[in-house]
Amino acid sequence: MNPGNILVAQGGGPTAVINQSVVGVALEARKYAQVRSVYGALHGVRGIVKEDFINLSRETPDNLELVAATPSSGLLSTRDKPDEEYCARMFEIMRKHDIRYFFYAGGNDSSDTVRIVNQQARDIGYEFRAVHIPKTIDNDLACNDHCPGFGSAARFVSQAFMGLNLDNRALEGVLIGVVMGRHAGFLTAASALAQKYPDDGPHLIYVPERPFSTDRFLADVDRVMHKEGLCIIAVSEGIQDEAGEAIATKLATTVERDAHGNVQLSGTGALGDLLAGLLKDKLKLKRVRADTFGYLQRSFMGVVSDRDAREAREVGEMAVQYALLDDKDGSVVIRRPILDYGVEYALAPLADVAGKTRHMPDEFLNGEGNGVTDAFLRYCRPLAGSTLPRPHRFRAPKVAAI
Repeated sequence: MNPGNILVAQGGGPTAVINQSVVGVALEARKYAQVRSVYGALHGVRGIVKEDFINLSRETPDNLELVAATPSSGLLSTRDKPDEEYCARMFEIMRKHDIRYFFYAGGNDSSDTVRIVNQQARDIGYEFRAVHIPKTIDNDLACNDHCPGFGSAARFVSQAFMGLNLDNRALEGVLIGVVMGRHAGFLTAASALAQKYPDDGPHLIYVPERPFSTDRFLADVDRVMHKEGLCIIAVSEGIQDEAGEAIATKLATTVERDAHGNVQLSGTGALGDLLAGLLKDKLKLKRVRADTFGYLQRSFMGVVSDRDAREAREVGEMAVQYALLDDKDGSVVIRRPILDYGVEYALAPLADVAGKTRHMPDEFLNGEGNGVTDAFLRYCRPLAGSTLPRPHRFRAPKVAAI
């Protein structure tokens, strides 16, 4: 490869550790003589077509480390989903700036962008390497055991449900927590890490991988209420019925869509309100509340999994090594040959990741479709970090009535 510049960008929803990946690229690239400068595109692919770059080679290592430990997308992001024409404009800008290596941290839409641009470079014989860096709190990228960003979001969700357990135990009632997850329920399932005592919630967990039935939902809640006198429910925003229609869409009066044509799920509390209303109407329950976590779970300051941060840094470093040492394109993937706990990195073909969605395997979900198994807890617990806090209760004996 001829000497040239590196371009790195971030796409899609932010995470608590995505900056670790960009800093991993910036610092690792400084080791290679063929790299002249490392540029960062502001607002992802949109920044590329607008030539809105910053020179990360002029950043001090100290400030890079400070940004790495800061949540959200330091280079800013975009929801643009490039087609062939859009990618062609990107590629022309990159050629003009002598970009020879392109690294894009994002989900499956971002990996597809990398695939298209990489193919355009090949078509004209331009010396170019493009590597996708995995990122998503949904944990739904194909070929990966887990994805950077998920562990920290899972940590937030589990701690949030620990708090909901304590709050709801004090006053009793039904509390519904709506968690992100359009097609995959990994993040909602992470709420199960909140359980310490046998009567802790979430007592019921509903994810998109299992069809949601309102009749079964009502029966489940009624059973838990009779047994425990309270009920905490974790539900994915993307739960759907037998026909595959999102419950939020099915029950809502108006439907909004994002730039990709997806039904808007995260920007509304409608699903929680609708489920709460259903419980009040059908089961005549008085104290029912619903909290929609929304964007809180993505970039919450101070709630970061140490393992997640470390692996997010390493996938950025590995992307540079694959491109510059091995002269390869692809998508960095995380594998887990040791279940408790060890990871290794590999490079998968872009076509194996681009536009594909990974779902929770059957062994992670119980047969009733309202909870998770011990296999999921063993899988998820290490990802949330090594120092997950735990709640405690008074153990003092009761005083006899007089």
